[in-house]
Amino acid sequence: MSRIPIALQLYSVRHEAERGLAATLQAVADMGYDGVEFAGFYGHSAQDVRAMADAAGLTIVGNHTRYTDLQEDTLAETIAFNKVLGSVSMVVPGLPAECRETRADWLETAAWFSALAQKLAPEGFFTGYHNHWVEFQPLDGELPWETLYNNTDSAVTMQLDLGNAMHGGGDPIKYLKMYPGRSRTIHLKEWSPDDAGAIIGQGVVPWEEVFSLCETTGNTEWYIVENEGDPAKMPQLERANACIDALKAMGK
Repeated sequence: MSRIPIALQLYSVRHEAERGLAATLQAVADMGYDGVEFAGFYGHSAQDVRAMADAAGLTIVGNHTRYTDLQEDTLAETIAFNKVLGSVSMVVPGLPAECRETRADWLETAAWFSALAQKLAPEGFFTGYHNHWVEFQPLDGELPWETLYNNTDSAVTMQLDLGNAMHGGGDPIKYLKMYPGRSRTIHLKEWSPDDAGAIIGQGVVPWEEVFSLCETTGNTEWYIVENEGDPAKMPQLERANACIDALKAMGK
């Protein structure tokens, strides 16, 4: 298959982006990233964000969209904002407690995601869910990640965060195999029990297997790098640069 492009989740460089979004986007582009995924817009309008990304030559892959911004009374405004951005992905990065306290809650959440996917598809968007670590801890006899993806429409993307999953005891290879075709975007985050902010290639993520599955059965359209390491130990932009350099060294 053709090369899968690489984006940066801008939460990785959030302090820099808050100080100056245009300069940060240009720095990200200069590192060799093809696109970005947003997690907030730092007070800028959709028009201004799109102009800054275009000026840097970056594709806006999507954004982490709050659950509250995808409800009936907010959905139209959210769709309009994202159409200006030119993104096609609205992934939910976290859920309120009432959506995830019991297995029954997760089943209701799964039904909500399936309905949302059907509403967004005619508008040219897809949705999905981004995991943390709790989704891989048993709840009422089942892992929440499996409750969610066993009971959602196949149009609901599984945005698997590799490092978060492994932190919770989850096996990302298992889930890439269990849910083929559902990894339109995937977060490339390293996991090391000794360093929560490890650079890609400096932990225990089985990268070769991950890439093989994404590039064959995963239906993966974008690799998205995320690093949440301590900026006091290494500046955020340096971390982002080190991660893409590592991916380039792996042939990506």
